[in-house]
Amino acid sequence: MLITLTTDFGYQDAFVGVMKGVIAGINPNAEVVDLTHGISAHDVMAAALTLRHAIGYFPRDTIHVAVVDPGVGSARKPLLIEAGGNYFIGPDNGILSLALEGKTPGRIVHLSNPAYHLHPTSRTFHGRDVFAPAAAHLSLGVPPVNFGEPLDSFVHLTLARIVRRERQIGGEITYIDGYGNLFTNVSEHDLTGLPNSGLAIALGPIQVHGVASSYATVGAGEFVAVINSWGLLEISVHMDSAQRLSGAKIGDKVQVTWDS
Repeated sequence: MLITLTTDFGYQDAFVGVMKGVIAGINPNAEVVDLTHGISAHDVMAAALTLRHAIGYFPRDTIHVAVVDPGVGSARKPLLIEAGGNYFIGPDNGILSLALEGKTPGRIVHLSNPAYHLHPTSRTFHGRDVFAPAAAHLSLGVPPVNFGEPLDSFVHLTLARIVRRERQIGGEITYIDGYGNLFTNVSEHDLTGLPNSGLAIALGPIQVHGVASSYATVGAGEFVAVINSWGLLEISVHMDSAQRLSGAKIGDKVQVTWDS
């Protein structure tokens, strides 16, 4: 089985390498893919969005491990969820929920069986001591039911919804990538049928006219709006950072208007 890792651990410390070492020690044949370790510290929503838009590119039976875990060591539960032909492992803080939208979990398991933990089990590094061992043992064919008691539910994150009015769509910035591109919650579908020639996208005092086919349709340093690889309206700056130049942050409002 393939195992993916999504964390906010970065690469300054050895945390990612140690997780891989634990997996290799249990299943030397496991194939591990680093989805990303560049999630901003403690940003559960960013990790949830990243996982949501990535899982469709992996084969059935992939084990997705996501660890952005500001509540590590608290009463929050470590989870294994089986859904849509794949497996999801991580803390019960909503990090797995967006990837599971529209899917009915076949099984939700509290990773409570100490037989599949490292010992001693740290209260500050469940990525190493709980989540990585669970993924490795699962990849060896250990049945999900062996990892702990079943649960009926898990924590869900709520993604902001657009507000549609006459000739106006209100959205917001939900994610900022490493290039400083501003992802909104306005989807390509939301813009279907609207007149691109009369479309205006406003972020504070910044206004972009129309949705372009690519970043390079404008000059370097100019703002542009595109439909990105997630199928979302994105505000960017060609060859520069829209976040830096606009000062935008997560939650900032975006208005899309059009001529009648």
